[in-house]
Amino acid sequence: MDTTQEAQAVPSITRRWVLMGGAAAVVIAAGGAGYYLWRRPDTSIPEPPGGADVPMAELMAPGPLGDHVLGSANAPVTIIEYASMTCPHCAHFHETTYPELKRKYIDTGKVRFIFREFPLDALAAAGSMLARCAGKDKYFPLIETLFLQQKDWVVQKPLQPMLNIARQAGFTQQSFDECLANQEMLKGIEEGRTRAMKLGVNSTPTFFINGKIFRGALTPEEIEKQLAPYVKA
Repeated sequence: MDTTQEAQAVPSITRRWVLMGGAAAVVIAAGGAGYYLWRRPDTSIPEPPGGADVPMAELMAPGPLGDHVLGSANAPVTIIEYASMTCPHCAHFHETTYPELKRKYIDTGKVRFIFREFPLDALAAAGSMLARCAGKDKYFPLIETLFLQQKDWVVQKPLQPMLNIARQAGFTQQSFDECLANQEMLKGIEEGRTRAMKLGVNSTPTFFINGKIFRGALTPEEIEKQLAPYVKA
């Protein structure tokens, strides 16, 4: 399986709405937005050996903002995905593998699916913030829309295309700006990312299937293989 090298050290950023785009930083303003602080990941955080299992009790502890979950709490398999909204490999997984995973396993009570943010840049964090601001019922639909339309908003001038997508979830210009200026939410997302690094997450997408770590966009065949010992298709 090919793994992604998406997750490299994120440059330290301390200025108003700096969104990283390639080698250049594009400065944009959202009405009334505060300062956007994106710290470099702490490289001193110890990481478990590749492929090592993580105790489920430790893995299942929710982050500061809580989890968004699909599927039955009694499912024999729990899959946790760590993803960055600007990661093309994550978008590919959600376009090709996730629909079948949801139809065949999540909707039938065989898999409990938890999606957690692991933004690799400020724009990815903004996407995650919008999904959380959309509310519980609209969280996953907006996540899927952002992935499916990733090429439209992961651009040098992202605010307008992001707003266009957010309007589909009921946002107004005011609620859009207020969401992206929410520093408490941003802090919670950053704290969740730091916690994920302690679990061994260093690239996106990263999956935990009943505690076992997998890096890279899993194919439907790979998902089937890993689920086979636990469930019948």
